[in-house]
Amino acid sequence: MTKILVIDDHPIVLQGCRRVLEDAGIVDITLASNLIEGFRAYRQETPDVIIIDLAIKKGILVGLTFIRRLRVHDKHTPILVLTMHEDPMIASQSLRLGANGYILKDTSSVDIVKALQAVRQGKPFLSHAIASAIAVMETKGRTNPLSVMTLRELQTLELIAQGKQYTAIAEELNVSYKTIANTCSQIKAKLGVKSLPELMRIAIDHLPEMAGQRLGDRSVAAPKIGKNW
Repeated sequence: MTKILVIDDHPIVLQGCRRVLEDAGIVDITLASNLIEGFRAYRQETPDVIIIDLAIKKGILVGLTFIRRLRVHDKHTPILVLTMHEDPMIASQSLRLGANGYILKDTSSVDIVKALQAVRQGKPFLSHAIASAIAVMETKGRTNPLSVMTLRELQTLELIAQGKQYTAIAEELNVSYKTIANTCSQIKAKLGVKSLPELMRIAIDHLPEMAGQRLGDRSVAAPKIGKNW
């Protein structure tokens, strides 16, 4: 029997997913409305597939962080992203971090089930529109300079754009001051800039495109799930 964990902060989406899955004959379904509940349910239920939205409460980068951190513990459980975000860079980043599939919330129930079956069998699955957009992006070359950033670098960069000092960033991301200083040096080298004002300008220009929302929403704070998370 297939066990599914669905993580989304919209009750209507959760119930809609439940109906779609039940109509497909799946009855062992666990719903979680936030990342902490989601991780606890993952540990307790050991699902066969995790369906997750990226923009849970605090924004896109937190959803991506969840995928990355889950992959530290578990290399194998399939992760299917179900989201409203059509940006091919976000989709590409999700796949690089360990997601097995990426579909949009306006996808038909038939395609949602197809995606679920595909990732359950170890096969990748992308919405047609997303697959086409990624192909076009890769053909033309990425235009957003932040596409070369790692997730930690994106988190650090957004907090810098909010005007936070290295000490505050280190505390918020639960790392050392030295780690943040080194990360900032790496960001500068990748982007070819020398000063924090230059970094802030790039962040203001391009982070909303990557994250799908305005800066200042504290969208990148990592969820505090505990020492083992």
